[in-house]
Parts: sequence; C-alpha cells; structure tokens
Amino acid sequence: MTDAEKPVRPAVPAVLKAATIAALVGLAFGAGYLVRWGCAPAATVPTEPAHVGHEGTPAAASTVWTCSMHPQIRLPKPGLCPICGMELIPLSRTPGAASPREFATSEEGRRLMDIETAPVERKFVTADVRMVGKVDYDETRLAYLTAWVPGRLDRLFVDYTGVPVRKGDHMVEMYSPELYGAQEELIQALEAVKGLEGSDVSIVRETARATVDAARDKLRLFGLKPEQIAEIEQRRKAADHITIYAPSGGIVVHKNALEGMYVGTGTRIYTIADLSRVWVKLDAYESDLTWLRYGQKVEFASVAYPGETFTGTIAFIDPILSETTRTVKVRVNAPNTEGRLKPGMFVKAVVRTQVAAAGRVMDADLAGKWMCPMHPDVVKPEAGACDICGMPLVRTESLGYVSVDAAKADKPIVIPASAPLVTGRRAVVYVEVPGRDVPTFEGREIDLGPRAGDYYLVRGGLAEGERVVVSGNFKIDSALQIQAKPSMMAPEGGGGSAQPTAPPPKVAASPAVREAFARVLAAYLAIQSALASDDMAAATVAAGQARAALDDLDKKPPAGDGHEQWADHAAALKGTLAGAAEAKTIEALRRGFAVLSEQMIDGARRFTAPGAARVFVLHCPMAFNNRGANWLQPGREVRNPYFGSAMPRCGSVEETIPAAAGRPGEGQPHGG
Repeated sequence: MTDAEKPVRPAVPAVLKAATIAALVGLAFGAGYLVRWGCAPAATVPTEPAHVGHEGTPAAASTVWTCSMHPQIRLPKPGLCPICGMELIPLSRTPGAASPREFATSEEGRRLMDIETAPVERKFVTADVRMVGKVDYDETRLAYLTAWVPGRLDRLFVDYTGVPVRKGDHMVEMYSPELYGAQEELIQALEAVKGLEGSDVSIVRETARATVDAARDKLRLFGLKPEQIAEIEQRRKAADHITIYAPSGGIVVHKNALEGMYVGTGTRIYTIADLSRVWVKLDAYESDLTWLRYGQKVEFASVAYPGETFTGTIAFIDPILSETTRTVKVRVNAPNTEGRLKPGMFVKAVVRTQVAAAGRVMDADLAGKWMCPMHPDVVKPEAGACDICGMPLVRTESLGYVSVDAAKADKPIVIPASAPLVTGRRAVVYVEVPGRDVPTFEGREIDLGPRAGDYYLVRGGLAEGERVVVSGNFKIDSALQIQAKPSMMAPEGGGGSAQPTAPPPKVAASPAVREAFARVLAAYLAIQSALASDDMAAATVAAGQARAALDDLDKKPPAGDGHEQWADHAAALKGTLAGAAEAKTIEALRRGFAVLSEQMIDGARRFTAPGAARVFVLHCPMAFNNRGANWLQPGREVRNPYFGSAMPRCGSVEETIPAAAGRPGEGQPHGG
C-alpha cells in the first residue's frame, strides 16, 4: 500500500495538513492546464478507489458518498474525492425519489418545467393512413376494336381520341376481299337451297341448308352483326364495304389506325375505355401496411375539385414491395358515373382505420359478413357466390377484420404519441408516482406497439389508470442524465454518454441513406456553430431545419441497404429534436444538444461514406458539472457548444470520421 492509499486519522494534524497542501497543489496544476488547453480534463477514477476514513464515523453500507464538485463520483465510504481532493459528502437523494430512476421536484418546479400528464387508457383509436397516387383506367373495362379479317380501312368515323361512343355505334368502313367472298358464298348457298326446293332427295336439300348455315357462321365470325347478315340475304347481293361497330361504350382513348391503311387479322384499330368506374392507384409506406385491409373504404380528393371528397374501396394490395420507393401499390375501385375523375389525375387519399386490441382492424359494416375475394363491392350477410364472377364468398375475418362488432371488441391500451421517448430499439416513458409528498416521476421502459394517429398502442409495461408525462418528459430525462441516473440515452445511469464509446458496426448504407444522413448532419453542424457562438435563436432555427429535413425524408424514405437502420435512427433523432424544441433557455437547449450529439456521432460512424468530408468527434470533460459531453464539428479547431464564449477552447479531438490514415478512431489533440 502506498503512502497516498494509507488511512489518515484525523487525530494527526500534520497528515491532514499534508493532504490539504496536496489538494492545493493539484488545483494549481489544474489551473495551469486550464490556461494551457482551455479546460481541465477529468481524472481517471480507479475501479477500486482508495478511501480516507474517519475513525469513529460509522459508514452505513447503504450510504453512498459523493463529491459536491464531481457528482459522478459514487463511493461506499467517506473520504476524499479522487479528482479534486475535497471531502466527500453523503449522497442526498431528491426528496421523494426512492429509486435511481425517479425524479422528484416541487410544485413550482413542475410548473416551471411545464410537466403535464395524461392517463393510460383503454379505448378504440383511429389510425389515419395517408397516401398519394393517380387515377387510372379500370383494366376490366377496356375494350379493343380490332380487324377480324384482312382489308383496307376506307373510312374512320371516329377520327380522333377522346370521343365518347356507345355500344353499337359505327366506327369503321372497311373493304375486304375475304368478306366479299364470304358474302358470295352465302348468296350462292341460298340460291342452291331455292333451286332444290322441288327435289325429292332429302339429303341433298339438307346438305344445301347446312351450307347456308356454315356461310352465315363464317360471316358472324368475321364480325358481322345478325342484322347485317340478314340484310345480305334479303338483298342477295354482296357489299364491297362492311361497317364495323363499337363492341362497348366508353371513351376512345387510343386511335391506332389511319384511313387507307391496310390491316391484317388482329390489328388494333381503337381502344375504348369505360370510365363509369376507375381505378385509383395509391402508394402506401410499408410502415402503414398493418392498418390496410382488402375491402376498406378510402376517401380521396383531387386539386381539380377543391373541397370535394370521393370514395372508393380497396380492391387489391400488391404482394410485392418496391425496393426503390419502399412502398406498396394499393388499388382502389371508385365509381365515376359523372366522368369527373380523369385518368392521370393526382389524388391524396386517407384510410381511417378503427383499431381494436392487439392492433386488429375492425369495421362494424363488415363484422361477420361474407365478401368476394376478387370483387370487394360484393358483401353478403351469409355464404354464397359472387354476383359478378361466381367465386365462393369468404368470411371477412379471413381478410384481417375483427370478427365481432365494435361494442364487443376488446379495447387496446394506448398512450398519447408525445409520451414515449423513442431511441430506436427502446421506448421510455415517465410515469407519475402516486402518493408522494412532492411530484415524483419514474422512468420506465415499455413494449411499444405501432402508432395509430395521435396515440401509440402499448403491448406491455403500463397499466390502465396510470398517468404518463406527455409534456416536459424530455426535461425530466435531461435532469436525470445530469444527475448520472438511468435515462433514455443512458439506461444504466452513471456517466451515461459523456465518455467516448466503442464505435458501432459500420452499416452497408446505400447512397440514398447516406445522402439522407448528410442532410440532417448539415443542420446539426449549424446548431453546434450557433451554440458555440451563444446564439440561441440561430440554434433553434437550425433545430427546426433538422426536424423539417426528417419530415421531408418521411414522405419519401431513402431506399436500399441500411434503410431499416436509418428508420430507427431517424425516429430517435425526431424524438430528441422534439424535446429540444421545448427548450426555453440556452442551457436547456445545450442539454438537449448533448443527447442529439451522441445520436449524431453514432449515425456518423454508421452512415458516413468512406470518401465523405471528415467530421471530428470532440470531448469536453468539464461540461455539465464535470460529467463531460461529446459533439461533432467540421474542423479541428475547438468551438465548444456547451460553454460558448465562456470557455470556447475547452475540449479535444477524440476521433475522426471517416477515419484518417492511421488507426481508426485514434484520439488526437485539438487544434485550438
């Protein structure tokens, strides 16, 4: 045991004097370091620190001793602080905080922190799934007018697209040698039957009649209508031109031939679309698929008719996800009897899904009903066949609906969307502890379900009737971090995220994911620069720009490798930025920036491309009462965002991202 580690008895004044001198020398050395480097680095605390006991002073096993200057120090016995040499004091818990995860404050403190709570409820909630897409033709209502025999188009009655036609309208006048010959065959067969009327040989008469029937069928297969065939028989003269009629009504959307053109069998002349019903093809994000079901009602609107809402029914959900857009095509059947919806129109749609327990979808109109798996408009109260295609109907439960009506369905446990602090894989809420003398809140990690509108479904960790913090939760979490207690970013408490951690595994991110992170990084660096200049207004604007960038990326998520990791990372960033937006002082904003910095450092290590511009990880050991904090900046010259102009050069470079030549993550002195 060294001299420094030997117990010093208070009865020996000389030893106490020596300890005091040693402490003063240490403080003088620290002051010299502050002059040289801009701040004093935190000393390393040994795993088994030496303690200076006081004879006759009992130390209860449950008492924890700390330093008033360095609150991260936690020792089981009284003595001197291993950093500054000051005498340790018993750790006094905040009144009412009986657990390290608890935070207690006064009623006045609660008002100043703007802490609001809401009850954990069991109730039905609505998830609004918003999508965008375009109006398109109903493929089942498209018809083609084609040439059934070779010939020449001598006249087109419909000579431009967009013309509405009815079934049976004349479309083309055509000359065809084959049609002419088929007419002559019918006329000759009729003459033969007439000439054999007086014959006594019945088989000859039957053969002649069969020839007539065959000639009629040939003309029918060439596309002639029964009235045209009857006219030929009555006239007994072949026509050199035949008129072709519309096979169905609708709008001529394509004209594929010109007058005078020679066509072969099967050549497409017109395309006719029946627009009395249209398809609306929408793009749904993969995160919203849990709320979409076949047969749901959809409301949509178009800029062509402001203030008006159209409705349709989901008829198809694509089984394949687009890897480019990370969306799934959803097809909606919509009536269009007035023809107001035009193919190509851009629309915005919403599906309002009623959510029952376990995230199941319920629809009172479909509970216990039978539906056609191909035509969702066909819904019957009992089993049967589809009126359109004849397929057997299936129970709506097999399509993902709750089997009972809303009055009998189980209600889910839900909390307001602002209650949880989401860090990616973890979700933390602060629950008000009842029965305490002062307002007390306990941090609790919960099993969070999907978001449904303004609420989150809760799978576990909360009970009905408990109250969760919905405003001010980020401030509570920041206070716990400063006190080195378990919090959102430091679940085990202690130094939390202040000390540099081991780099996470690099993500094989696509260029789109890296570009998304780069956009947010640019806004973050603007926040860092503003805080280093003590400019709270500019920092708040930059935080808003970061949040806006994340909202824009939500509308079109980056695709490719690493998109799932990015989604988790972006969710954590949004939660932190939302809390930072509530900051009323630059000190509160700096506390939020410390949490944001740890998330951005983690993202830079994961998503930064090897050839990207370098950023530097810096560490200031004196931030937040010597607990320390990290941040990112684009250059080596230290610009401390936690002290600003008070100590602008406090800090040192700990890591370079992407790693420069040499060992990755090698710490380097700052350039201030």
